[in-house]
Amino acid sequence: MTSHSKIIAILQKKRVVRSCELDAQGISRSNIRRLVESGEVLRISRGLYRLPGTAVSENISLAEVSKLAPRGVFCLFTALVFHKFTVQVAPHVCIAIEGTAWKPKIPMVKIRVYRFSGEVFKAGIEEHTVDGVKIRVYSAAKTVADCFKMRNKIGLDVALEALREALRTKKASSEEIHKMARICRVERIIRPYMEMAVFS
Repeated sequence: MTSHSKIIAILQKKRVVRSCELDAQGISRSNIRRLVESGEVLRISRGLYRLPGTAVSENISLAEVSKLAPRGVFCLFTALVFHKFTVQVAPHVCIAIEGTAWKPKIPMVKIRVYRFSGEVFKAGIEEHTVDGVKIRVYSAAKTVADCFKMRNKIGLDVALEALREALRTKKASSEEIHKMARICRVERIIRPYMEMAVFS
């Protein structure tokens, strides 16, 4: 298999690929550059490529961000949209990183970085595949708890909408939400809203 066909085959399989992944397959940067110049490969950002005209999902930006920030976890507005808990469109992608971890720089997408520590960062992480790329996003229950924790920044109305939708769609049970609320230290705050939601 030639380098040309090898690059195309990798991109057809993975959809979005970093240059270091191509390096690991023995493909030189000059081969990639020639395909970009000929228009056969699209350079999304520095060191990030996909095929032009590839059918991609509405979550393609999550795949692109995940390639450049693989240790990050999508949270808050981005997780709400992913779980279909809101129809609001956020002007940025929300990503959580652990403690003092390096803050990613992703020029092609506007991002907002949140720093979570300990169990607040680790709890409720799910892995999904989007356009051939593994992404990490907080579970429905963790997303609800995060929204209440960050209610002063994103708005209590957003947190309440997340709670209602999580229960209505049964993507999270009351027990799961209570568990994540305890981890995020918002159990006392969320309890009365939970009771109203359950009995309404």
